Amino acid sequence: MTDEGMLYRRVLPAPRELVWRCLTEPAELAHFWGPRGMHTPLDGIVVELRPGGRFETLMIGEHGSYRMVAAFTEVDPPARLAWHEPANGMRTTTTLDDLGDGTTAVVIHQQPAPPPESRAGFLTSLDKFAEHLTHLVRGD
Repeated sequence: MTDEGMLYRRVLPAPRELVWRCLTEPAELAHFWGPRGMHTPLDGIVVELRPGGRFETLMIGEHGSYRMVAAFTEVDPPARLAWHEPANGMRTTTTLDDLGDGTTAVVIHQQPAPPPESRAGFLTSLDKFAEHLTHLVRGD
């Protein structure tokens, strides 16, 4: 964590184009979006993939639901994706770097830094994302 926000870096077991597709297509997002213990139904996801377009997700869990509403601020396939959540002022920028060996380095910058409980949930969401990509690459 820095004064400029929170930075997450993860190497994912999939080519960059597949990682991009999973981050931008509702049918893929429904498999992993949200922390462990929550699910995101397909009909609760809106992706208007263009600057100014809506990005909304409805995460549902045992203790209730949470709707994330954002607007895309940058869409540069398959390298960079950014959005802004007006309700809390959060800005999220995701950069995808093809490592040349079938893996992708993903760097996610959130500003301002989210509260500790949100950070922990976000990390479990990244775990779910890596698991989903592994299944796709293996063809499970």
